[in-house]
Amino acid sequence: MLSDVTTPQDLDDRFRAALAGLADAPRPGDPGEPARDDLPLTGAQLLDLFDAQVTSRQLDLAGRWLRSFDEGFYTIGSAGHEGNAAVAAALRPTDPALLHYRSGAFYCLRAAQAAGETAFSAPDRAGSDRAGSDRAGSDRAGSGLAGGASSGAVEERPAPPSRPEVGATTEGPENPPHVAGPIALPAGPVTGSSGPATPDGTPADATRAGRDTEPSTGAPDDSEPKAAAGAAPAGSGSSAAADEVPAGSGGPAPAASAETAPDREAAPDAQAAPDAQADPGAQAVPDVREIAEDAYTGAARDVLRGMVASAREPIAGGRHKVFGRADLAVVPTTSTIASHLPRAVGAGLALERLRRRESAGRRAGAAPVGDVGHPPRSPWPPDAIVVCSFGDASVNHASATAAFNTAGWYDHTGLRIPVLFVCEDNGLGISVRSPKGWVEATLRAKPGIRYFSADGTDPVQTYQATVEAAGWVRRHRRPAVLHLTTVRLMGHAGADAEAAYRRPGELAADLARDPVLATARRLVSAGVASAEELLARYDERGWQVRRIAEEVIDEPKLASAAEVAADIAPRRPARVTRAVADAGTRAAGAGAGVRAEAFGGRLPERAGPLTLAQSINAALADGMLDHPGMVVFGEDVAAKGGVYGVTKGLRDRFGAARVFDTLLDETSILGLGLGAGLAGLLPVPEIQYLAYLHNAEDQLRGEAATMRFFSSGAFRNPMVVRLPGLAYQEGFGGHFHNENSLAVLRDVPGLVIAVPARPDDAAPMLRACLAGAAVDGTVCAFVEPIALYHTRDLYTEGDGEWLAEYAGPERWAAAHAPIGRARVYGVGSAEDVTIVTFGNGVRMSLRAASALAEEGVGTRVVDLRWIAPLPVADIVREASATGRVLVVDETRRSGGVGEGVISALVDGGYVGTALRVASIDSFVPLGPAARHVLVSEEAITHGARTLLAR
Repeated sequence: MLSDVTTPQDLDDRFRAALAGLADAPRPGDPGEPARDDLPLTGAQLLDLFDAQVTSRQLDLAGRWLRSFDEGFYTIGSAGHEGNAAVAAALRPTDPALLHYRSGAFYCLRAAQAAGETAFSAPDRAGSDRAGSDRAGSDRAGSGLAGGASSGAVEERPAPPSRPEVGATTEGPENPPHVAGPIALPAGPVTGSSGPATPDGTPADATRAGRDTEPSTGAPDDSEPKAAAGAAPAGSGSSAAADEVPAGSGGPAPAASAETAPDREAAPDAQAAPDAQADPGAQAVPDVREIAEDAYTGAARDVLRGMVASAREPIAGGRHKVFGRADLAVVPTTSTIASHLPRAVGAGLALERLRRRESAGRRAGAAPVGDVGHPPRSPWPPDAIVVCSFGDASVNHASATAAFNTAGWYDHTGLRIPVLFVCEDNGLGISVRSPKGWVEATLRAKPGIRYFSADGTDPVQTYQATVEAAGWVRRHRRPAVLHLTTVRLMGHAGADAEAAYRRPGELAADLARDPVLATARRLVSAGVASAEELLARYDERGWQVRRIAEEVIDEPKLASAAEVAADIAPRRPARVTRAVADAGTRAAGAGAGVRAEAFGGRLPERAGPLTLAQSINAALADGMLDHPGMVVFGEDVAAKGGVYGVTKGLRDRFGAARVFDTLLDETSILGLGLGAGLAGLLPVPEIQYLAYLHNAEDQLRGEAATMRFFSSGAFRNPMVVRLPGLAYQEGFGGHFHNENSLAVLRDVPGLVIAVPARPDDAAPMLRACLAGAAVDGTVCAFVEPIALYHTRDLYTEGDGEWLAEYAGPERWAAAHAPIGRARVYGVGSAEDVTIVTFGNGVRMSLRAASALAEEGVGTRVVDLRWIAPLPVADIVREASATGRVLVVDETRRSGGVGEGVISALVDGGYVGTALRVASIDSFVPLGPAARHVLVSEEAITHGARTLLAR
């Protein structure tokens, strides 16, 4: 019954019945020829799409089967969205892809394409550019179809080496064209000139012959791999040592070691084609059971391992079911609401910045000012484009709106962002319908973003539209959106009884548009395969998937909390320390001349005592010099030099490509940082005020902090987010400009939170954050107390004791502030009471300690410096030294930093007395009223005396 259409059995039965009802073509077709004279796809290419689609469909059925006896934990499938296999086919396997969770067919096709097991390769660069050129006119481009075969022309892809490097290509005369699929085709490789023409009308083989003496358009211009480390297929046993990652590089991290990498069964060489002299029309498709495992089977194993939470799953290692693999340039995303779109925009902007930087460097013959260390390199080719897919309901989400707006805003200003948004529109967000015409109207109205569309259930239309859209983006380096209308089969997930909210007629209409069946119809009508042969192909894939599903059930799961958390935020403090020392050596040695030039001959270590703001400014400049991939951006950071002057002069020294203003949107600022780190840069975004972070906190919590966790360290997004904040500003305040809460940051796993109080701590702490980001891919929140930016005095007016000298490069190693280590001040005998504090509390506590010293009380003031990870050992040691500890917490009493400090003392076995003073649970009001809610020096002194009286 139609009401049962959501069940796997019903969908399978209906597909079989519909396939059996297809009438075979009157005569067989040649798989090496266009499936029809007016189509851009050959029969072999349609078969590749069919194999990817069928593998995806069988995975969906297997997911429901596994869940039926509690061995599977994920049932959101791709049924109805299998047309995205054609999207993958029209792209290059080195184009980074951030995929929607209904992208099973895309993933399978990408895996086969990267392995050289399909009849597809990237569309001809010049041709695909022309297919979407401006001469087509906006109306024609907006239709999504250029018409004719030219927009879909392809050229053969030779088999890659056994261990391809991300961003590298291997085309050349020594590697002949290779057409292989899971089932060898009688026609063998396409070699004649009668195949589909390239967009300029040249036969595809002629184009290939002409390319034998030219470098691949997708290959880097230098001989070194573009990835941070050559990304071997997961589980291959090959890896680059972690030590070899260039400082500052982002993107795919080194592959796991042979001992820890998930295993992946290597796909054997494709079976040789049958005798080329045989009549291709007279031979049936071989029995697929004779064919060994191929790339589709390997992709199926990846997905099934994710479904059963196997620790051998190649990307998340059993932590979640995601689509991702570094060697496929598929970046894992966990969002269903488009929170990965801002990252995609950032990756596109970074790719283009790196491409232009590389070109400019070659023309100039020298590196730009600041290239003391290794130049940044993207893990992907210079002409790559970023693709990100999402559903129609996500169009309405704030994250999507931010991404579209940012891409359009930059395009309007003339900056280029080569990103292709792909909206797969099935008309539903679980049960909530997208109003008819709303998605198209919304996407068409996005300024600066070219609109393309197609029927996403038709493989030919989808392929043509994607070739045109991707070609336009690749040529113009500008954003576009591809709107694909799809259907959703088997409901949202396994527990979704969609018959409760959808009419039988709607379900039947969706079934009639089944994209797998649409591809089968094309194949049968072209005579490439009979319905019986396709059913055998479908069953064989199902048999393979079922067999693998039974195998992965018994694979080990994550067995401990340590295994689960292993990849969240690995710390290698010795290497970070070495990186800081090496930076000092470079700055004092080979880079000394460049450094002197950058500072205009006025080196900060010779400028006398500096304020906190001045120290941070100098450290940012030194960071820009040592990390050539470092970029500083945010609201007002460039032309104005920051609201408080902290970034003053940086744009003049390092140029607008590395220090630039952004639009006013915190989600987009962080998204730009996430994408930039992924693409190989070292981003240092500024959120103008700490309170503004709340507008965009998911970009830190849900995106930045989870990247290593959900990719087992295969990807990372190094980033240091500057957050001017906390309270105590005199004469300028109110809630937004005096936010004193860090609670939103404190429980984000792996996030480093730094709060420098003194100028001589600020620079070493910033250097430690930058080194941690470069070495370990660390995500840091660098919270800068605004009230201390320009403070000069400590005890009395004019004493200048809050100022400090800036350490020159030769002292950076000695002045290093390790992540997670506190700083201790002794006042008087330092034997009576310990004050643990941070930020503004440091200055107030030192002043209170001075007053107590006059009463004969000796105090230890512990500046935490790092809120996460807390310096637990330092806290417990210093508290135990006096047996009395006062925690001074300028954040709120509920959810404040002090709660963590007290917990650390208890867990650490501290047995003395403890007391906490904190700001009250209130927003900070304007003017003098703020003093009623914030911690004061008087409260600190009173708390210490109370402890002493116990």
